[in-house]
Amino acid sequence: MDNGKVKLGLIGLGTVGTGVVKVLRDFENIEIVQIAVKNLNKKRDIDNLDTSILTDNPIEVVNNPEIDIVVEVIGGITPAYELLKTAISNGKHIVTANKELLAKKGEELFNLANEKNVVILYEAAIAGGIPIIMPIKTTLAGNKINKIEAILNGTTNYILTKMEKEGVSYEEVLKEAQKLGYAETDPTGDVEGYDSAYKITTLATITLNQRVDINNVYREGITKISAKDMKFAKELGYKIKLIALAQLTQDNKADVRVHPMLVPVKDCLASINGVTNSVVLEGFPVGRVMLAGPGAGEFPTASSVLGDILAISRSLGTKELLPFMKCNHTVNAQQLDIEETINSYYISITASNTPGVIGSIGEICGRHSISLASVLQKGIDEENTAEIVVITEKCIEKDINNAVEELKNNPSIVRINNLIRVME
Repeated sequence: MDNGKVKLGLIGLGTVGTGVVKVLRDFENIEIVQIAVKNLNKKRDIDNLDTSILTDNPIEVVNNPEIDIVVEVIGGITPAYELLKTAISNGKHIVTANKELLAKKGEELFNLANEKNVVILYEAAIAGGIPIIMPIKTTLAGNKINKIEAILNGTTNYILTKMEKEGVSYEEVLKEAQKLGYAETDPTGDVEGYDSAYKITTLATITLNQRVDINNVYREGITKISAKDMKFAKELGYKIKLIALAQLTQDNKADVRVHPMLVPVKDCLASINGVTNSVVLEGFPVGRVMLAGPGAGEFPTASSVLGDILAISRSLGTKELLPFMKCNHTVNAQQLDIEETINSYYISITASNTPGVIGSIGEICGRHSISLASVLQKGIDEENTAEIVVITEKCIEKDINNAVEELKNNPSIVRINNLIRVME
């Protein structure tokens, strides 16, 4: 930092990086010294961009002695991990939007940052434009947060919203989402829950105050959700959402997972539609708090990056910069296996139209200590089969899985269409 200006190095000039450059033009005290890009010749959607500060060698950025803050918006592990390690070792503060890197390599990077007395800020990595990390670390710091329920992926929420409102299949909506740019050509990271899993891992770590291991976070995507599931859920008073959940059990185990859930229509998360994201925090003394907004995009994400840059720039030169934002977790969470979790369940069954079939379903569930809360039977089709939808009372996951296996072997059951957890 010289001449009163904070010197910035940017790694990545895609959608988010472009937004960062645009919004920083309104801040005279911050100067972008260097930007690392993949292709020096690519045309950029930035008016009057000074191309002399571009480089295709990101090592130059992290080794540049002028730079105070390195902003990383390229995503992924390679080469981001080695680049940020080098930057931190060189005494540079970090702002990142890289949820995968934080989930997989966060412990190493945060420990190195503490050793080098620099900070890593990552507001943009969790919920795009929604401010969540700084409020947890400041305004809500006096609370014991024991539960998070969140919608953290706009692509999946858009798909599920369209399926619910228009009664169309997952495959149809996915194609439309890809055409509109809401889904990638390879949508696996979003639709299989990886993106949400990375985000809830970091969010759970700071909120539950225990280090959560991404390898022990259960993950299930939305690819098995059908238009019929949407229809049945609606008839029963629910909407289906991809929920990122983190909570502490009574014996202080961390239950952290991502999977579809039937959300009661009266719940605030049921009203989150389209590409919007939302995070609900529950704890004491605050009670239940909900934050919602755009979870991605050029300017919403750039807004969070900018907030982190300004937080660092305003504190540069202090003896200990932003001490409340440093990661000091010393306890590795004892994470609950999905088989041990307790939930209510939606089971969609196609069964032969024979007398006593519903009774058989109840008997099988009863043998596995599962009580039924409601049963919905639809009309008989031309194959003389019926659609039966069951909502269970709360039970242990391993018991429901055992019951489902027994149901599959019952001669009256044609197939189990889906098993989805239900939010209470």
